[in-house]
Amino acid sequence: MSEFHDEYPSYEHLAHHSEEDGKKIRRTLWNVFWVMLAITIFELVIGSMAPGHGWSGTLWIKVLFIGLTILKAGFIVMAFMHLGHEVKFMKYVVLMPYIIFMAYAIFIILDEGVYSGHSINRTRVDPLLIQQQEQLRSGHGHHDAAAAHGEEHHEEAHH
Repeated sequence: MSEFHDEYPSYEHLAHHSEEDGKKIRRTLWNVFWVMLAITIFELVIGSMAPGHGWSGTLWIKVLFIGLTILKAGFIVMAFMHLGHEVKFMKYVVLMPYIIFMAYAIFIILDEGVYSGHSINRTRVDPLLIQQQEQLRSGHGHHDAAAAHGEEHHEEAHH
């Protein structure tokens, strides 16, 4: 009788495999666990070193972390979700939406990396606005701007 006092058979009887097959399956799961643990520790070490070495926000560190995340997700899907045992067509049917999404995410990050630099400005600003800002910073143009809006006349009326 089991510890739960129920009528269900034990796992070994439900799994329909021998003890040797069970050991092989458990060994595979433990191997996946150790690989994922090593990848996670590597991510933590790189992540903790990044700010001190000036790596934070760099393109290569973003690509590295995305790649490691995809690798870990692949291990989970192939081992724990048993997709590794499916036929090739079924693997592609399940994985293709994720592959497309990951490609899009990488594109967005690369796109951001290209356009977030100081040398490239993605925002188009009206040249007149830039000229007015330069005049205001240099101290010129405040009097002219006030006159253009009729404020000079308003100030003289109060004196």
